[in-house]
Amino acid sequence: MGESRHRCCSLSVSMQQPDYLRHIRVCLAIVICGLVLSGVTAFPLETEIAWLLSLLHTSWLQPTAQYTHLLPWIERVHQGLSDTYARYPFVAYGTDWLAFGHLVIAVAFVGPYVDPVRNKWVVTFGLIACAGVLPLALIAGPIRGIPIGWRLIDCSFGVLGAIPLVICRRAISALEGPGA
Repeated sequence: MGESRHRCCSLSVSMQQPDYLRHIRVCLAIVICGLVLSGVTAFPLETEIAWLLSLLHTSWLQPTAQYTHLLPWIERVHQGLSDTYARYPFVAYGTDWLAFGHLVIAVAFVGPYVDPVRNKWVVTFGLIACAGVLPLALIAGPIRGIPIGWRLIDCSFGVLGAIPLVICRRAISALEGPGA
C-alpha cells in the first residue's frame, strides 16, 4: 500500500502499512488486556475488597484513605458484599456474569486485531460502549448511593478506554486509504 496520509488523524505523518498495523495492534492489545483484567478481577470481588481493606488498615495509606473517605467507603462496600453473599450467595452470580461479559468483549477485539479493516465495526462498538459508561455512572451512581469520587473513577474507565480505540479507529481509516 506504500505511504498514505490521513488528514484528520494524529497519525498524519507518512507511514507504511506495517506501521499502521503496529499502532492498531498495540492499541487493541491495551484494550484487550484492560478488559481481561477487569473481567478476571470481578470473579473474586469479596476477597479482593477484603485484601484492599486490610491493606488500607495496616499501611501508611490509612491516614490518607481515612481523610479522602476511601476507607469508610471500602469498609461499607466490604460489609455490604459480606452480608449479601452470606445471606444471598446467588447475588454473586451477577458479578460472575459481569466478569464473563468483559472476557467475551475482550475476545471480540481479536477480530480487528487480526483484520482491522474488515472488523472496524468492533472498534466503533467499543467507542459506543465507552461513551455509554459516562451516562450510566452519572445517572445510576447517585440512584445507587455511589460517592461522586467513585462515579468519576468509573467515568475515567470510559474515557481512558476510548483513547486507544480512537487512535486505533484513525489508524484503520488511514490504512484504508483516501475515500474509504
